[in-house]
Amino acid sequence: MSAARQVVVEADGGSRGNPGPAGYGAVVIDPATGEPLAEAAEYIGVATNNVAEYRGLIAGLTAAKALFPDAGDALRVHVRMDSKLVVEQMSGRWKIKHPDMKPLAARAAAVLPPSSVTYEWIPRAQNKHADRLANEAMDAGRDGRQWEASASTAVLDAPARIPSTLPPVQGPPGDQVAGAAKARAALAAARGAADTLFPVPEPGVPDTTVPAAPVSAPAPGQPTADSSRQQPSGTPQTGWGSAPDLGAPATLVLLRHGETALTPEKRFSGSGGTDPELSATGRGQAERAAEHFAALGTVQAIVSSPLRRCRETAAAVADRLGLDVRIDEGLRETDFGAWEGLTFGEVRERYADDLTAWLASPDTAPTGGGESFAEVAERVAAARDRIVARYAGRTVLLVTHVTPIKTLVRLALGAPPEALFRMELSAASISTVAYYGDGNASVRLLNDTSHLR
Repeated sequence: MSAARQVVVEADGGSRGNPGPAGYGAVVIDPATGEPLAEAAEYIGVATNNVAEYRGLIAGLTAAKALFPDAGDALRVHVRMDSKLVVEQMSGRWKIKHPDMKPLAARAAAVLPPSSVTYEWIPRAQNKHADRLANEAMDAGRDGRQWEASASTAVLDAPARIPSTLPPVQGPPGDQVAGAAKARAALAAARGAADTLFPVPEPGVPDTTVPAAPVSAPAPGQPTADSSRQQPSGTPQTGWGSAPDLGAPATLVLLRHGETALTPEKRFSGSGGTDPELSATGRGQAERAAEHFAALGTVQAIVSSPLRRCRETAAAVADRLGLDVRIDEGLRETDFGAWEGLTFGEVRERYADDLTAWLASPDTAPTGGGESFAEVAERVAAARDRIVARYAGRTVLLVTHVTPIKTLVRLALGAPPEALFRMELSAASISTVAYYGDGNASVRLLNDTSHLR
């Protein structure tokens, strides 16, 4: 058997409008020298970003195969792309549900044996050569012509590459399900912890592929929420001294569900009421959130509250990303007891003393056996610890409610319980908190609604 021939393929695609005029670019690189061996680019007409990215992958793999037609199974190709969607789907960790993506993924998987190809996500800044090729192709299409290799200057815009030796291909070979290729070749060793990707476990299957994050559950009887302003267990590092290499954080993207009929009327709507569905406005918000996350390509798993409005919002995103939705009971909204369905003014008229006590203390429950904020914080903190441990180093979308999101933000900041009343959280808004291995948390975003405009 001949010695393995190793090459790197960097690929990208873009659309000016999504969908809009689209093109792709790909470059084959010699890892031993960092030199480009072949380039490919094409204007493909009107298409989406995802379609263009898949077309770029296919072109890159085809170019690599054409360079070494006699290599056969000895050819090893390491694909580097800034599209997490393509990388995760072709690595077999994300399901491919979109009908436009399935045949493209199957075409990509058919170019070379799945066991010969590995995939790695890289930041866009490290994919400038392929990005420039894609933009040259789109520029050519705008001018009514096709891209020509002789006129390309993409290599001049590419960052200097450090020669490297690709890691060996490992893991089981890929397979095809419903026409969609699921190449299960293992990821190459990450060049840095911040770029590391981890396999996403199937729902209901124990997660044995990822070591548990250094987050431990509290001992029995130990307070877990308000009284300790809890962070994930561990001794947080303070100050600006040199920090240990903590690896990539678990990043929780917090999406509040879309509107229901009760939302614009500002009625108490918790887990003890009617469990309303999304309104027409709410469904539109969910679709816009789905478009936003599909364009970003960063979400690797989805976890939802069990309540209907969240499950419907999560389903809209999951359908676009080709992901399953895991349900966590800890993410449900507060049980507001007898206040369910009432406005704040109506509660003040009927239960004035109870409302005053509830506003004054996180340990006081709403009238009629609802949940106190302290109780909610305890179960939300427990859900957070489960999710952070399960999805260490990954980006997870949590579709939940006002109180759980505000609670996660409050605990991350170490803020007192009354901070819950000092945050605005719009329907279908996005907030983000990252959790590091030393127990520290970083609030990165709060109540972003730019995707709804």
